[in-house]
This record gives sequence, structure tokens and C-alpha cells, in this order.
Amino acid sequence: MNIKGKWSLITGASSGIGEQFARQLAKEGSHLVLVARSERRLNTLAAELTRGYGIQSRVIPLDLSAAGAAGELYQKCQQLNLEIDLLVNNAGFATHGLFEKVSGERQHEEVMLNVAAVVDMTHSFLPGMLQRGAGAVINVSSTAGFQPLPYMAVYGATKAFVLSFTDALWWENRDRGVQFFALCPGSTETNFFNVVGTEDASVGTKDTPERVVAVTLRAMKKGKQYVVPGLRNYLGAQISRFMTRRQSLRLVGNMLRPSKQ
Repeated sequence: MNIKGKWSLITGASSGIGEQFARQLAKEGSHLVLVARSERRLNTLAAELTRGYGIQSRVIPLDLSAAGAAGELYQKCQQLNLEIDLLVNNAGFATHGLFEKVSGERQHEEVMLNVAAVVDMTHSFLPGMLQRGAGAVINVSSTAGFQPLPYMAVYGATKAFVLSFTDALWWENRDRGVQFFALCPGSTETNFFNVVGTEDASVGTKDTPERVVAVTLRAMKKGKQYVVPGLRNYLGAQISRFMTRRQSLRLVGNMLRPSKQ
């Protein structure tokens, strides 16, 4: 898909992978709708990219974990007469620790943002893409989506949902002009672990968000269905296929066990 002169909407755009999507898509000439909770960061980024690449940008500060937020965002885009041709569902966060010791309210927000918002956003913006016969949706899953994660049970389950959901919609829409694509990064140098509150959730060498997004856009242009950036991450994501479920749980559980319980 040629994104030049078209509108891309990116959630979680204020930092990390979301910010890199904004930067690299702007470089390709895409206009941007930037969504996150931090209006100040979004305004700074929007001004820089508009000035640097001559694109248009709109900032919509919003907490997508709130009920009805996706519908509110869609209505704002309608009011601004914006046709979204590329939707990047990137916003999300993780929790870490023994399930019963993690705040239930926080885990509920995790499900609402990582799962419900992705479904609601897709419901809102897909019909317009289908009507125009063109468009794309990038859903950010994770290597966590390939196997259950002890001590990150909710996060792993949400990312497994995103991967399964994206695969299914890729098949449904493969001949309808709309491309679905799942990005499944491993540990990446973002604010992710600051939000989690511990480095115990990190596995292996961290990739850079710049490389993760560059790999994603190249893979999409080749018509791929999903990508796991980094050979080591890819092999790690596939290893559970060659182990029993209990063996996989033992391996991952030992990696993610909290240093303090």
C-alpha cells in the first residue's frame, strides 16, 4: 500500500514503537492522527513531523482503556473528515507478578486496552476501508502471544488474542483490499518495562523501536501476514511447537519468575 498523502492513525503514539511508526510513516509522506494520553508529547511530536516532512497531523489525547473510547475516537475522526487508510493498534501495557498479587483493577485496564480497544477500533474503522476497497491494519502483538506466560498471565493471554484475532481477519479480508498484519516484537528499548515496574519481565537482548518498525513496514510491503523482528526472537517464538506445554511453561516460568515475591 502506498501511504503517501493518506491518513494513518497510531495509538500509543507518544513514545516507543508508536512514536517510531509516526516518524517512519511521516517520512513516507503519510498524514498522521496521533493518539495517546499525553497531549503534550503528542503535540511536540506532531509539530516536529509536520515541520520536518510537510505532512498534516492531528492530535487526539485519549485513554483507550476507558469504556466507549474507541467509538469516541472514531466520531472525532468523522467530525474532522478524516478517512483512515492505515490503522496501527499499538497502545498496550503489561503487568508482572503472581496473579493474585497484581491489582485486579490494573489487570482489567490491561484487558480493556490490549484487547477490547483493538476489537473496538477495528470495528469502527474497517467498514470504511472495505467501502473504499483499500486499507491496512497493524495490530501489535508480541512474542508473548505464542505461549502462556507464568507471572505475566494476563499480558500473554491478551497478546495471544491479538495474534489470533489478526490472523483470522487477515484470512477474512485477504481478497477484499484490506491487509491485516501482526507485529510480534520481543523485548524492545521502550518505556514498557518502566510501566511494568521491573526488568524481570525482560528476556534476551533488547531491540530498538526504530529497527522493529522498519522491519515491520518492509514485511508488510512484501505482503507478509506477521513478523517477529530478530532471528533469536523468531526462534524463541517457535520453540514451543517442539516442546510439550508443560516443558514450555517450565522454561518461560523460570525466565519470568519475579526476583522478589
